Amino acid sequence: MPLIEIKTMINADIQTCFDLSRNIDFHKASLAHSNEKAVAGTTSGLIGLGEWVTWEAKHFGIIQQLTSKITAFVSPHYFVDEMVSGAFKSFKHEHSFKSVDNGTLMVDTLQFESPYGIFGTLANILVLKRYMTNLLKVRNTFLKQKAEELSKMT
Repeated sequence: MPLIEIKTMINADIQTCFDLSRNIDFHKASLAHSNEKAVAGTTSGLIGLGEWVTWEAKHFGIIQQLTSKITAFVSPHYFVDEMVSGAFKSFKHEHSFKSVDNGTLMVDTLQFESPYGIFGTLANILVLKRYMTNLLKVRNTFLKQKAEELSKMT
């Protein structure tokens, strides 16, 4: 099962970073290149413990849906979203936030597993781990820019 961990240092307060990370509207904007949209569940604003969202997006030329639920939540330090249904065999994304000098350390830990046995394992190794890492990096860069912009306004 692939494991991706990305650490991002953000020059903004922890609450701003935490709230942006769980904001459905911000998520849509950060992944606009894949035409990602929330189509069911919590479709705008902040998502919280026990709430779920179904995302629809185009990846690899195919329109796909993934429903995830917030299964753990400790504001403003940690939350987890886990796939309830979708293309993966399993999908768990942990979001951690820690106040540090001059800002917030945000850590994304993503574990996923593809279906289809050995073919899924090959897809993980050859394509998906790199693809998912790039998606997270794009999103985190966008989040960092927005949080730091908001931080300058206050």
